[in-house]
Amino acid sequence: MLQLCTSYAVSSSLLVALLFVSGCSNGSNESAGNGTSLSNGELSPVHSRGTIGFSALTLKNPFFKIIADSMTEAGKEHGFEVLVNDAERDVNEQSKHIDNYIAQGVAAIVLNPADRIAIGPAIRKANEAGIPVFTCDLQCAAEDAKVAGHIGTDNYQGGRLAGEAMIEALGDAGGEVLVLHFKQANSCVLRVQGFSEVLDEHNKDRESGRITIVSELEGGGLRDEGFKAASDALQAHQNLRGIFAINDPSALGAWTALKQAEKLDQVTIIGFDGQLEGKQAILEGRIYADPIQFPKKMGVVSVQNIIKYLDGEEFEKVELIPTAIYKKADAEKDPDLQTSATWQITPVAPGELPELEVFKSPG
Repeated sequence: MLQLCTSYAVSSSLLVALLFVSGCSNGSNESAGNGTSLSNGELSPVHSRGTIGFSALTLKNPFFKIIADSMTEAGKEHGFEVLVNDAERDVNEQSKHIDNYIAQGVAAIVLNPADRIAIGPAIRKANEAGIPVFTCDLQCAAEDAKVAGHIGTDNYQGGRLAGEAMIEALGDAGGEVLVLHFKQANSCVLRVQGFSEVLDEHNKDRESGRITIVSELEGGGLRDEGFKAASDALQAHQNLRGIFAINDPSALGAWTALKQAEKLDQVTIIGFDGQLEGKQAILEGRIYADPIQFPKKMGVVSVQNIIKYLDGEEFEKVELIPTAIYKKADAEKDPDLQTSATWQITPVAPGELPELEVFKSPG
């Protein structure tokens, strides 16, 4: 913008002339709706392509918040408004979201299915309305429910990495292991399947050092529910040596349970996700290892696939991103953790969520 002098001596005619010049300048450089640069260095508005409805499994889990944020940002860059709703792990609530998206005539729908089977009828409604449905992270396993595309993690492969990490952590002694599950999510079913198969392969023909899953409990994928389930398991299985949690929040809940039971030296935790809190816990030795995921990429690729679908272009209908194992050595050189802050998690009473506190280092 032209900077006008604030002197009271400026005449009204000069003001008019200057404003006229400024207006002409904008008009000659702006290409409306194509995202090109204006004279003031800003971008003109991108042409609107409609709305994407995104029903997240739960925004209480930072993992799905990252997906929502990256999808919203990518959508905005390409002319889409992204409407984000929290299903709160309730398939009935998620079905209502889909009904609302259909009523609003959205361009596309993206889901983290709250239930891999029960979400089927709601998806079929969108199919009948001619609205493409995409899944992200969690897959739909319902028959006759048409999903246009899926981007997620190779959860089976990640589960196998988790199993290998547990074998490494427990060593030749082996021992009893708890699984904190979330069975209504197909991704978690695959993680536990891969984990279990690796342990079965390890135990085959072994007389000693076997690693046995003694319990699978619902951890809900949340910290408070993971805490409760782990607390119950520690009472029932006094000799527990390992916990595999299907994500970082439930792993951190399990750590709080171990802390309160004074069994931190006895039990090793393997998590899953690679969220910032999980990485920090690995750096501090509270979690042994995580197969890490890439939620930001999931949000961006979801938007890219929607664009290709709407434009009639080919795209990979099912893309599974391999996980990578992440241990303390990785955390020590992770730039995301190279800050001047020290993170601490305070143990809390049963049923409460541990709070994250940040203390800045001197200087």
